[in-house]
Amino acid sequence: MNSFIASDGVRLAYHIDDFTDPWTAAPTLLLLHAAMGSSRRYYAWVPLLCRHYRVVRMDLRGHGSSEIPPSDVPLTLDRLVADVIELMDHLGTTSAHIVGNSAGGYLGQQLAMNHADRVRSLMLFGSTPGLKNSQASSWIPQIAAKGLRGFLAETIAERLPLGEVDPGLVEWFLDEAAKNNPTYIGKFVLLMASYDWSDEVGRIRCPTLVVVPGAEPIGSTANYEPFRHLVPDVEMRVYDGAPHNICDAFPDCCARDVLDFLNRRFGIGN
Repeated sequence: MNSFIASDGVRLAYHIDDFTDPWTAAPTLLLLHAAMGSSRRYYAWVPLLCRHYRVVRMDLRGHGSSEIPPSDVPLTLDRLVADVIELMDHLGTTSAHIVGNSAGGYLGQQLAMNHADRVRSLMLFGSTPGLKNSQASSWIPQIAAKGLRGFLAETIAERLPLGEVDPGLVEWFLDEAAKNNPTYIGKFVLLMASYDWSDEVGRIRCPTLVVVPGAEPIGSTANYEPFRHLVPDVEMRVYDGAPHNICDAFPDCCARDVLDFLNRRFGIGN
């Protein structure tokens, strides 16, 4: 685990996994996790990806091993995007291929729209153009009453296909989420639930892959359609019958789709 200090003084954590040939200049593949998660949730992706890319996994502020900002400091989307840019600067990375899961994809989309020179390609998994058109704001009182683990345990079928995954994954998923601070998570989710930039995604000009959970329970699969109609260079894939957390339920399939997309568009390792 590594860390750096963001420009506002908050310590942010990240991992680097790089098993590329040491005589090559490996491109950076930056993985941004979902709300209530951490970089650890990408653990099963890493073995498939790190032979070809310098894989960087970031803990978003207030998640995982990153510091929780003071409660009196406003949380903004611009600040979260700045964290990603500052990590790239810290690593000496001019531009990167970016994978974003759910809320992590919101940051990837903002980067691609507003800082296009930093994003070589964008790969979105279960990530709509903002969270406004969903029931996410209704989660906050439930999290306050039941805690993160209790809330997620009651709604776990919306996130993982229980008949298809190891029960151990379910328990690990719940335990990992419970490590996060529920007050901060409520603040984070409310921020994301205030945004809808569906009419702006045409500003994403880089090669883009959008992977849709076919049984998306958080909002609707219709919320992904702006990508299909507005993004100039987009590929859409649907995981039929899958609930929201496809990155956790189907990590090998997701990682293979990333490698396939990047290989066809750039050549593996480029």
